Amino acid sequence: MNIEKEPFESAKKPLILVTNDDGITSLGIRTLVELMQTLGEVVVVAPNSPQSGMGHAITIGEPLRLYSTELFADVDEYECSGTPADCVKLAKHYVLKDRAPDLVVSGINHGSNSSISVLYSGTMSAAIEAAIEGIPAIGFSLCDYREKATFDHVKEFVVSITKAALENGIPKGVALNVNLPAESESPIQGVKVCRQANAKWQEKFDYRKDPYGRGYLWMAGDFVNFDADKEDTDEWALSQNYISVVPCQYDLTAYTAFESMAAWNLNPVEMVK
Repeated sequence: MNIEKEPFESAKKPLILVTNDDGITSLGIRTLVELMQTLGEVVVVAPNSPQSGMGHAITIGEPLRLYSTELFADVDEYECSGTPADCVKLAKHYVLKDRAPDLVVSGINHGSNSSISVLYSGTMSAAIEAAIEGIPAIGFSLCDYREKATFDHVKEFVVSITKAALENGIPKGVALNVNLPAESESPIQGVKVCRQANAKWQEKFDYRKDPYGRGYLWMAGDFVNFDADKEDTDEWALSQNYISVVPCQYDLTAYTAFESMAAWNLNPVEMVK
């Protein structure tokens, strides 16, 4: 794919904030920066070390460090000691100050963030933090955990999905969770907008001993997909070599529970009398 810089088809060049959770030196963010440079002006604020599995954690008990870097060409870039969510907050309120990003893109993550993983994902937490701040956002993840994963087969899709989001707009308060199949002998079948699969990790903890004989626990487990037979989920789309796009929101209210809870007596007895 030709990724030479081209002017975006708009009178105004969009400002795109790039972040991630694998750290500013990862291959995934380098790939994402190069692709976003074909669409607009890029600013990078990313963690200075891997932050996978941090979820929506923020730093409140220690100082945040922010340093400018020179890892990319023609980019205003910073590394941050905090979490992915910290990076978005710092970018909006300190780095960019009075400039509002047109889009926040997070990734490209080394590893899947489909189904329940969205809750633990630093990649998606950065995107959701942007949505909380009223900024359109996309989290990109490649279903390949290798440090030297191959991104060439999905570059064109990353650009087309981002361009569509810029041109059409993402609904307010929504972040797109985009998962990309790993490279295989089969070509990508296309893109499917779908729902998050009802699945979870069934954890188990192995008791082990380190070389000094001290005990420790190592979390392991199996992935259980309760929607394995459903063809409208992200897990099904990825299993068929489609790219999955799940619109996510930060409102966790279970609206369907209101009716069933209407008859509950939640007040102390003395208040009911």
